[in-house]
Amino acid sequence: MSMSIAEATAATPRGLIHYADAGEGPAVLSLHGAMGGTDQGMILARVTGADAGRVIAPARPGYPGTPLSSGVTPEAQADLYAALLDHLCLDRVTVIAVSGGGASALMFALRHPGRCRGLVLVSTCAGPQPMPTPGGFRLFGLLARWPAFAGWMKGRALRNPDRISSRSIPDLKHQGALRADPVAMPLYRDLRVGMFDRLAERLPGTENDIRTTRSQSFALEEIGVPTLVVHGTHDPLLPYERHGAELVRRIQGAEMLTVCEGGHAAIFTHRALIVPRVAGFLAAL
Repeated sequence: MSMSIAEATAATPRGLIHYADAGEGPAVLSLHGAMGGTDQGMILARVTGADAGRVIAPARPGYPGTPLSSGVTPEAQADLYAALLDHLCLDRVTVIAVSGGGASALMFALRHPGRCRGLVLVSTCAGPQPMPTPGGFRLFGLLARWPAFAGWMKGRALRNPDRISSRSIPDLKHQGALRADPVAMPLYRDLRVGMFDRLAERLPGTENDIRTTRSQSFALEEIGVPTLVVHGTHDPLLPYERHGAELVRRIQGAEMLTVCEGGHAAIFTHRALIVPRVAGFLAAL
């Protein structure tokens, strides 16, 4: 995204919310996943090609700049987004969400359908999914509050860019595709390295997302906005049949882009497949 990115915090009737704002034209609300923030919301829009117009990338509650008290539940987060749109004098947006951002995206479409032009759901949940707390997460959370640790982790990631992809994308073929992509690899590196900026401030939202994913259900049959689901068949966190395929089965008229052999990071490893489909969907709204 070549245009400048402005960041601000809005004091809404629903609470404080930090957001980034860039570009002009039809607006996309870009919702990041776990360990995210406004930076990752902007990366999501760029890697999927959803940044042709205006991009609004909020930090979801519990992430840098937005207190968790602004919206613990997906319902409260959806209402917070509507309040942000009021603040920005925006009537309607298209919502794109990845991973943990999907729960509040679904609730936004359910609670504020007149303000949701369409939904793009990338590697998101359709309902409850057992989500164990990652091993060592508690210790990681304690260390993350020590600035020297976050700095050391960021430096290690910068020194070993190939290791960034190999640890989180186990498939060697997909690692190679990512590293060969002149657009996706720099964005993936920025996402992984940027995570260590304000690291401690990304933990409350991540912990809340894990709790939500374990228990949240959605009235998917009641969603009435155009929807595109993008999901990898080898997603280890949110299995394809239980989540991606389930979203399409239950959301009336939903379109499906099945990413064969794609994992949870399919938007990076299969960017060339996904970008044209997202662009076509957005253009038809």
